[in-house]
Amino acid sequence: MSHQPTDRAPLNQPLGGNEMPRFGGPATMMRLPTQHSAAGLDACFVGIPLDIGTSNRPGTRFGPRQIRDESRMLRPFNMATRAAPFESLQVADIGDVPINTFDLKKSVGIIERFYHEMLGHDVIPLTLGGDHTIALPILRAMAAKHGPVGLIHVDAHADINDQMFGEQIAHGTPFRRAVEEGLLDTQRVAQIGLRGTGYAADEFDWGRDQGFRVVPAEACWHQSLTPLMAEIRDKVGGGPVYLSFDIDSLDPAYAPGTGTVEIGGLTIPQALEIIRGCHGLDLVGCDLVEVSPPYDAHGQTAVVAANLLFEMLCVLPGVKRR
Repeated sequence: MSHQPTDRAPLNQPLGGNEMPRFGGPATMMRLPTQHSAAGLDACFVGIPLDIGTSNRPGTRFGPRQIRDESRMLRPFNMATRAAPFESLQVADIGDVPINTFDLKKSVGIIERFYHEMLGHDVIPLTLGGDHTIALPILRAMAAKHGPVGLIHVDAHADINDQMFGEQIAHGTPFRRAVEEGLLDTQRVAQIGLRGTGYAADEFDWGRDQGFRVVPAEACWHQSLTPLMAEIRDKVGGGPVYLSFDIDSLDPAYAPGTGTVEIGGLTIPQALEIIRGCHGLDLVGCDLVEVSPPYDAHGQTAVVAANLLFEMLCVLPGVKRR
């Protein structure tokens, strides 16, 4: 997908570190230009400052702002993959969804309407969360545009609870609702990094029963995930795919700033292998959720998140590799 006619304005570029010190300039994602809508864009960064769907430690309402701040060191070329997103796509930061921080259900409706309007511009959104509740309204909008989508879900938790405290919408329920509402092509879904304690020994089997490929964290220990991603591409390919990446999929040694930490998680190199392994898929959207700045005084979790979002940009359809 590309919006690039020959008479179009030059492609937006991140503000360079030799033009403005890294600690100056606009506090946007990668210090990119902003605009009020997704009109004319191929891809956009958008924040959802939501944490009222969390079940343990809050704070993800501050996630988008800190991820943007810690993105200031990112440069326009990916030196490992040679991806050149800013030579390929028109990208901007379109700001945040104006959620209702006093009402989770109203916020879900606000997010869904925002994404319906945004996807009308044929843009690929890269979302800065926000807690994982946001995946449900985003997937509703995705399915309305593309039909049921494939999903790569990277997380410590399956997020397939039927309810939490009697509520059907929360950060632990979005993928159960997505299956029930027909938003996912369940034969093209993979979950990677699941781990921790549970309420029943067969908790993760619900997804398998739907047709998901479920890869627990223990199956990822001490090895490269590049071979796994070849299998995942075969599983989820053949149609539009959404990537949802919970920062708590990483071990808390790498990403302590999140609300529901679990030991024994993925490493940063494995996270890079997962995202780079999405190259060639028909990605229609991505998110990076559950960054909670109050639990990481040094901002390292947001640094990791910003870099992973850049890696997502680098694997979108249409991005050239030099």
